[in-house]
Amino acid sequence: MLATILLFILIFGTVVLSHEFGHYLVGRLSGIHVVEFSMGMGPRVFHIDTEETVYSIRLFPIGGACMFEGEDDDIRTEGSFLSAGVWQRIATVFAGPFFNFVLAFVLSAVLVVATGTDPARIENVVEGSAAEEAGITSGDTILKIDGERVHLYREISLLSQLITNDTPLSVVYLDKETGEKRTTTLTPRYDETAGRYYFGFRGGGAVLPENPAQLITYSFYEVGYWVRATYKSLLMLIKGQVSPREVSGPVGIASVVGETYQESRQYGLFSVVMTMLNLTVLLSVNLGIMNLLPLPALDGGRLVFLPVET
Repeated sequence: MLATILLFILIFGTVVLSHEFGHYLVGRLSGIHVVEFSMGMGPRVFHIDTEETVYSIRLFPIGGACMFEGEDDDIRTEGSFLSAGVWQRIATVFAGPFFNFVLAFVLSAVLVVATGTDPARIENVVEGSAAEEAGITSGDTILKIDGERVHLYREISLLSQLITNDTPLSVVYLDKETGEKRTTTLTPRYDETAGRYYFGFRGGGAVLPENPAQLITYSFYEVGYWVRATYKSLLMLIKGQVSPREVSGPVGIASVVGETYQESRQYGLFSVVMTMLNLTVLLSVNLGIMNLLPLPALDGGRLVFLPVET
């Protein structure tokens, strides 16, 4: 229980800190006065006062804030939020979600160096499967499925899990033997036992980057995977395919952290660290995307109106 609480505070705090630091850094660079930079919510339990800003830690570790002078009031004195140019304000607001993606990229790079990534290369094809009938063979690399570009095998797995019927899909792949791009049609088949549709192939193992360029590329692919998983989950929520009750708040996140920790600890410290880093990437991407939604009280809601402000 204690380990779960500490891990939750560490992971959630890191994600929130990166978000608020984005606002803070770009705001300061834009000449906007930061009144308070705080971690947590509720009453202050610790604070450092400087001539410019109050840095504080609050009681409940479930949020944070970067409060600018005059941010919520019509105050246009020097150094206030409204006194800055509109593009400076847009950059300051956007910086929060952007830094969540920066954090996700940095942690993804650590994961790729330590554990590698899973390219969309086929390890084996199930005999008599839809993939075999479509002409796909072991060693081929999938490039697109139904018009969607894929880079990682996890993206293929994600698309497979979202299939709800046996509508034929266009598949573009790189032929292992000739190195040529080929296009085929694959009709997913329903597995009664599993209760879902399958393509009929399995992916290969992890691949480590061989140079800095590959490291950067693979890290972008990792972040891209979580972006895709997040927005597809949002679409399912909007379409009613997922219940709003399945959306987790801080308590739900803490529960996931605890369950993930218990599952990974049996494999040793390295597994725990890698799993927690992976969870942090997921949460950071989630926070970045959710804050960009054009809803009141979110950064995205503010960004909708800032371009038309004078």
